[in-house]
Amino acid sequence: MNILLVVAVALIDTDNRVLLAKRPEGKQLAGFWEFPGGKIDPGERPEESLIRELAEELGIEVSADCLAPLTFASHGYEDFHLLMPLYVCRKWQGMVMAREQQELKWVRAAELRNYKLPPADIPLIAPLIDLLG
Repeated sequence: MNILLVVAVALIDTDNRVLLAKRPEGKQLAGFWEFPGGKIDPGERPEESLIRELAEELGIEVSADCLAPLTFASHGYEDFHLLMPLYVCRKWQGMVMAREQQELKWVRAAELRNYKLPPADIPLIAPLIDLLG
């Protein structure tokens, strides 16, 4: 089984809310909410991938120094196994904007279970609740 390496981030605003993005129609897992991020390209470090993805998806600039690893997800889907480190970021430059027609929502950690998340993302909720209260 192939292992797919992706990276995600919990962007945390000044009110301790986490950003979720809703996968648009036409994409795999459309309608699910997820943490921003994406596939790691060959030769790319996870932090480099996140910096690139956040610029492309949300129009913000993030420094690698502002990305702190929190936990990771390991989940077997039917066709592949997903391995996904989750970083936390509290500082970025620019305004968060949906640049790929995705819906965005700032959510309290305790409310994350109220959103339809991909199976791989569900184990990431508890560490975020522990971190943010």
